[in-house]
Amino acid sequence: MRFKNYVTGSWIEGVPSKTLDIPEGEYNALFGRSYLSVAREGLANQKSQNDGVGIPLPAQFNSPYHLYASRVNGDTLPATEKTFFDGIDISLSGIADYAPVADRAAWRKGLEELQQIVSEATEKYSAANPSQSAAALARGLEKTRTLQNEIKRGSLPESAKYDMLHELSIKEDQFNDALSQSLGVMLIASVNPVGEKPRMGPFGELRGNTPTYQVAIPGQPVSVNVHIANQGTQNVAIDDLSVFGDSGDWKWAATSKPAASMNAGQADDLTVEGVVPDNEPITKPYFSRPTLEQSYYNLDNPAYLGLPTMPYPVTARLKYSFQGVQASVTGTVQTTHRINGIGPVPEPLMIAPAISVLVSPEAGVIPSNNAKLTLKVTLRSNVKGPAEGEVALNLPEGWTSSPRAASFSTARDGDEKNLSFDVTPKNVKLKPYTITAVAKYAGNEYKEGFTTITWPGLRPYPSYRPATYRTTGVDLKTPADLKVGYIMGTGEDVPASLSDAGVRVTQLSAGDLATANLSGFDAVVIGIRAYANRPDLRANNNRLLEYVNNGGTVVVEYQTNEYDHNYGPYAISVPADAEKVVDETSTATILDSADPLLNWPNKITSADFNNWVEERGHGFARAWDPKFTALTEMHDDGQDVQKGGLLYAKYGKGQYIYTSFAFLRQILEGVPGSFRIYMNLISASRNPAWKTSLAATK
Repeated sequence: MRFKNYVTGSWIEGVPSKTLDIPEGEYNALFGRSYLSVAREGLANQKSQNDGVGIPLPAQFNSPYHLYASRVNGDTLPATEKTFFDGIDISLSGIADYAPVADRAAWRKGLEELQQIVSEATEKYSAANPSQSAAALARGLEKTRTLQNEIKRGSLPESAKYDMLHELSIKEDQFNDALSQSLGVMLIASVNPVGEKPRMGPFGELRGNTPTYQVAIPGQPVSVNVHIANQGTQNVAIDDLSVFGDSGDWKWAATSKPAASMNAGQADDLTVEGVVPDNEPITKPYFSRPTLEQSYYNLDNPAYLGLPTMPYPVTARLKYSFQGVQASVTGTVQTTHRINGIGPVPEPLMIAPAISVLVSPEAGVIPSNNAKLTLKVTLRSNVKGPAEGEVALNLPEGWTSSPRAASFSTARDGDEKNLSFDVTPKNVKLKPYTITAVAKYAGNEYKEGFTTITWPGLRPYPSYRPATYRTTGVDLKTPADLKVGYIMGTGEDVPASLSDAGVRVTQLSAGDLATANLSGFDAVVIGIRAYANRPDLRANNNRLLEYVNNGGTVVVEYQTNEYDHNYGPYAISVPADAEKVVDETSTATILDSADPLLNWPNKITSADFNNWVEERGHGFARAWDPKFTALTEMHDDGQDVQKGGLLYAKYGKGQYIYTSFAFLRQILEGVPGSFRIYMNLISASRNPAWKTSLAATK
């Protein structure tokens, strides 16, 4: 282990000594628990790569760190530190250090005055009456703006101006927000339901519970209800109320104006009307990654660089004054989405195309024998009312589809239509092809669609992709009427791609695993990480072994350490730290080119590992019983030899196969070789070499 000092260029060999301890287990009375507990609770909510972690028991827990390079201390590094910021002035007056040395004293004086105001606001703060800090916070906001103006007018170097203004802009926002909270000034903006008037009477305050649309489309009228309230003990002056869109091209009109002042305890509702501009940007990520192989994202709109997403499109702002200092409160315009068991949930308004169109699967292969394929097109209408149009496929020359075009008709916002097209290829070559679904509505064409990414407690955001099917002509032989039972794992869409390759796929439910007759399947596939999230699979594992013993084939795709409990017919180890091979171009060596599994129905060679994407595989087996045969070897640079990528064993009359290859990525990306290899695995029970061998032993 070695670390490079990026300041001096020297190297530190071995494990470095500890210079700083962070007491993560320290109890915080305001939280009522330790920092470590709070952090682990946050980690437990991560949904992408784990299923929750436990909260640690209260105890001392220190995290050691080593300072191995510093632009503050240079070559002379301290043996111990108290904090990460030793030697760095993190006070307000420290902002003056951005200025040239000769100018720092003057700027430090103004910043120290600002620090005194912060101290005054802190001393006067009362949880029972936070407005006691309001006067000091207002002065702090005014002083911050004065310093900003002095910096802009001054003769500081541009780099110093930029850095100091950046720091003070953060302080301005903090003073502004703290002042609004101390005064209890609030704003809540939400779209009004289409065609509904605000409720009156004793239940009028519940009008925000009415479900609304979640997306607006270009050209659509939008009505916004802006609720403002002064929940504190001080009166404030109302300067302005506005609603604005991200593009700046919206034309807004308020049906009434707010009062010139708002007394303590007062609230008001105002309606602002607008129309989504025809050129309003669609709410979507400002970056994109066109292929898995591109190792970076394209910046489609650099204006948002540094933000996690493009901001939600519509915002309301109330400007008010307190003791002569203007402040503001803003709020993203919300929609209302009712969820059974939870109730009405506010979600930000988004702008979307009138029609969303998606194709599934996204990629696959076309056998060179011109076999037909079926594409599913999902169309969603975001039109607030009836919509009619047509969907057709842009096909390679000579290819046809049935139907040639399909009409659609929707009655309301959110309606979906699922359309099916049978595509007949012609003169298929061993090269890539693209098919695009095009929806036509109101004189416009739509060639992309979105799914909404969300989770309880997380704001939704759309994920867009083109309405295309990417395919490649491939020399792929598929046994006639091949039937596969598929035990779905996590995060994969392999079954749909197999169906398009001529395989009859049946997804197996928990009930099927417990009672169904599996003998009708040529193979049963266990999808990725299925042993981790399918307790029904673990409970009925013996039925799968019986199926293999009676002549079936089980193909186990890569698993996590939950599989490491002798679920196979013979011992096979896939521990928690099982190896991955992440270089998709790493050399794949075939260990026995004559093995029957690699020769029928497709002759597998090293060329079938060409053009793979993102990785070779996960969960390479570390050890296995000698009854297993290893067929491949691959490894990353510097990694030990990995022969646990494709193993099989004869068990009774059948074959049990374990593969760590990332078929979920290769098949979904239409990598030809992955289909050829996969087809051999799921066809093993029909392999003539093994059928002959079994017959000879009878």
